[in-house]
Amino acid sequence: MKTIENKTFDMERSLYGSRGISLAGCTFDGPADGESALKESEDIRVLDCFFNLRYPFWHDRGLTIADSEMTELCRAALWYSTGIEITDSKLHGIKALRECSRVKMQGCDVISPEFGWSVQDIRMEKCRVQSEYFMMRSERLDFRNVELKGKYSFQYIQDSVFEDCNFDTKDAFWHAKNVTVRNSVVKGEYLAWYCENVTFENCRIIGTQPLCYCKSLRLINCEMVDTDLSFEKSDVEAKITTPVVSIKNPLSGHIYVPCVEEIILDDTICDGKNSKAEIVVGKQCCCA
Repeated sequence: MKTIENKTFDMERSLYGSRGISLAGCTFDGPADGESALKESEDIRVLDCFFNLRYPFWHDRGLTIADSEMTELCRAALWYSTGIEITDSKLHGIKALRECSRVKMQGCDVISPEFGWSVQDIRMEKCRVQSEYFMMRSERLDFRNVELKGKYSFQYIQDSVFEDCNFDTKDAFWHAKNVTVRNSVVKGEYLAWYCENVTFENCRIIGTQPLCYCKSLRLINCEMVDTDLSFEKSDVEAKITTPVVSIKNPLSGHIYVPCVEEIILDDTICDGKNSKAEIVVGKQCCCA
């Protein structure tokens, strides 16, 4: 493997089509303002490098990035690439990861709207993220100890698992399918509407109008805080361990809750006579 150290590149496609190179302490910046520095490359190692130009890693195979920085100006950094490992790095440009597969990220700081669209097989661990429309239409996500702040996250994702995470994000998991969230905090408005076969286990759910219009929804030993108008038109099996503000017109299933301030059954499909949902309230409930 050829090693390139402490060099600066700013020309268009400066290392296009490279094979088997190691970059250490290099800078991609300068007056030529060139794009696509490492496009169509293979077996690339990047250590302690600085990227301030657009589209550096497109159509790459076998890419390892460590202790590096991609600035706000490094937009759309990784597209159409496969076999990627990123550790202890900053990804701060918009649309930083798209249409990629077999991705591992650990210890990274991500500030990137529209990050992770249409990605397959991504494992993310001990990362911090700020994003809007995070991971939309991606499949086979495996997240551990990820902190997220943003909006409209995980929409249309499939076949994914999240553990020990902290998400502060409204409209999360809309239209998600075959997803499990364990031992996590999920805070935000309108959680997981229109999802299918989604399970929350030992989670803390915070925010208004969660879990509506769902199919095959499961909650296992979950806390619900400030959750009003919950479960509207949902097929749900839920065991909740904390009081709920209100439950509105669940469609079917069973909801076990220690206490609920209000049960609203005012829909002709989900009223007390026609609903197939059973709401079981604890005997010691003191809500009025």
